[in-house]
Amino acid sequence: MKTAIDTRRILDQLEAQHPDAGTALDYGNAYELLVATILSAQSTDRRINLVTPELFRRFPDAHALAAATPAVLEPLIHATGFFRAKAKSLIGMATALVERHGGRVPADMAALVALPGVGRKTANVVLGHALGVPGLAVDRHVLRVANRIGIAASDDPEVVESQLTSKLPRARWTRASDTLILHGRRICRPKPLCDQCAVRDDCDYFARVILPARRAARPRTSPSRGTRRVRPPRR
Repeated sequence: MKTAIDTRRILDQLEAQHPDAGTALDYGNAYELLVATILSAQSTDRRINLVTPELFRRFPDAHALAAATPAVLEPLIHATGFFRAKAKSLIGMATALVERHGGRVPADMAALVALPGVGRKTANVVLGHALGVPGLAVDRHVLRVANRIGIAASDDPEVVESQLTSKLPRARWTRASDTLILHGRRICRPKPLCDQCAVRDDCDYFARVILPARRAARPRTSPSRGTRRVRPPRR
């Protein structure tokens, strides 16, 4: 893996390439971001942003959402996919918020992940963006980008989170996650756009996979037809 110094330098370059990095989910408070992030699983932020305005109008806080029924909630979130499981998680999450925290979203990792439907990624998003607590969310984009570049080395999100946070100041955690996610969406896709990458020269994947493949694909030069090779005279 890259050193802490190299990791920070690489993230400096990526942040310069993506100065607009940040969560694309629309929200007004921690409760709304928590709901939106739960809904975003296996969906797109754009689709979630189309669904949440009416959802938040009908259920503006945890108390209202805890009183919802699946029959009322499911049609409102149907477009996000897996709507039955998500409705169950949302109602369970809201009920737990009311019962354990008076309806307020706690600014604590352990308390957040104890809520139904909330994992470390969701908790880190809410902590970092809505509650002012540094958090480094690791989704599929962060996993792919960090491992390809070589600033992390694991398929386990919690391990990658630990590896990255150990190399960065706490104040950089949230921005680092946002930047890696956006880089994964725009540039370092499953089929990467390496020629548009600001850190290509530091990337292990580019050096190990892309460059050798490009070299192997180059046509071999050979003498053109019609030309004769002149042999040296015999002695």
